[in-house]
This record gives sequence, C-alpha cells and structure tokens, in this order.
Amino acid sequence: MKALYDLPAPAKLNLFLHITGRRADGYHLLQSVFMLIDWCDILHVEIRSDGAITREDLTTALPPDDLVVRAAKALQAFAQTPQGAHIGIAKQVPAQAGMGGGSSDAATCLLALNRLWGLKLPLSKLEQIGLALGADVPFFLRGRNAWVEGIGEEITPIELPPGCFAVAKPPEGLDTRLIFAAPDLQRATPAAIISGFAAHSGAGATGFGFDFGHNDLQPVAERLCPAVTEAIEWLGHQGFQARMTGSGSSVFAAMPHEAELATAPSGWQVRKCSNLAVHPLMGWAG
Repeated sequence: MKALYDLPAPAKLNLFLHITGRRADGYHLLQSVFMLIDWCDILHVEIRSDGAITREDLTTALPPDDLVVRAAKALQAFAQTPQGAHIGIAKQVPAQAGMGGGSSDAATCLLALNRLWGLKLPLSKLEQIGLALGADVPFFLRGRNAWVEGIGEEITPIELPPGCFAVAKPPEGLDTRLIFAAPDLQRATPAAIISGFAAHSGAGATGFGFDFGHNDLQPVAERLCPAVTEAIEWLGHQGFQARMTGSGSSVFAAMPHEAELATAPSGWQVRKCSNLAVHPLMGWAG
C-alpha cells in the first residue's frame, strides 16, 4: 500500500457547552456533547521514502505548520519510522468555526499513516499523540458521538437519533484564546449528568436534546463578534432555534422542517448537514 485517497475528516457540532470550573493550571473544565456531521475535509496521503513530511493545499491555503503536519511529524517521531508522507488537503470545513476541522484533519492523518506506515499502533497510543496536539483530537480518533468532560479528555460514547441541521458560518472567525480569557465568561455552570441530557434527547420539536443546556461561550463570542448574533438571528428568521457551536463563529440549528438556506448573506458558508452515527474511518486502529 503506497497511498490512501479520499479520506474524510468530518466536522463536529457541540449540542451544548458548559464551563463548570477552572483548574489551578488555568485549564477550563467543561461538559459537552460532541456530534459528528457530514461536512468533511478530504485528505489524500502518499508514502514518501525519503522521510520528508510535505503538504499540498488543494483548496484553502493553510499555515505551514498546521495540525496535520504536526500530527504526521509527531507520529513519525513516536514510531521512529524512516518513512515520510505527502499529504493533500481539500479543506471544506471553515477555520475558527468551532467545528473542530483542524483536529479532525489531524485524527484522519494519524489513522491513515498508522495504516500506510504499517505501524499497527493501538488506538490508545494514537490518542496519546493526538491529545498532545489538541483536546478534540482523541474524540475524532474514537469516532463516536460522545459526552465529553474534564478538559476534553473524558469521552463517553453516546447514541443520537439521525437528523438534519442548518449550519451557518459568517466570514468572521473567533480566536478561542480571547473567549476563554474574557473576565465575563461564565465559569460556574452546575454539573449535568448524561441521563439528564438523554431525557431531553429526541424530545420536542427540535429534538436531539437541543433544548438541553446552552453554550457558555456564546455571550462573550457575541460581544467579540457581532456576526455570531447576526447568524443566530438569521436562522431564527428561518424558523429555527440556533446557538453557537464550540468556540468559533459558526451557529447551528436542528431542522424539523425545510428552509431556503440560499438566502444567507453574501460571504457566509451555509449548509444543511446530517449527523453521523460513527466516523467513516471507525475501526482503522485497534
């Protein structure tokens, strides 16, 4: 096997995101449900015999040392393999959107190179490498919708019913660090339990536990980036109850009925997405 092509790296939505506290080292404690959706980046990975790690941007230009390059180099160093890789990325998931695009790309890269290089590393080792790259990477490696706690490292798989979601990303992005550094960020939401979320999941007009909880980052994000408010209001005009996902500027809403999403303002990226039961590369690591 010399290459693997058309490898999906799906985005995620946070159905809610609560900040329940802060550790002494400054890391925030959170609770969230991460849900995989079919808005995907596509990776093409080829073996290089000279040990070099190179990347080709097939759509959007990425920073030279992005998460995919760092993931490949981290795995190469961990495994002490002389093999290299050339990685092509067709970027579709927007950056600074709160959708985990970079972390998902890194996870798909690790899964692909583990197979291409014949390393046969177990999932636990890939997660160890992934966590050092970003808190969301282990979630994408595990490949199931999940209840997430701690600083993002406590992952409990959950099942969600299938459904459709409207996702809107204004041109403006958000810097995660600015949100978490904000003095007015709510950091003391009472801890929830999975059964409380499950009691709401699938109920009501919106379903999916969408009426459960909130996103503690949203008020700060709306202050820093008024386009977040505009996107929430625009989806509201379509008849949907919207909220922000993660720490980016994307907002989403469950779609219990069809709507004309093509009326979005110029420059916005808007898609009708379906959620995924499992990651398309589920089972690629032991």
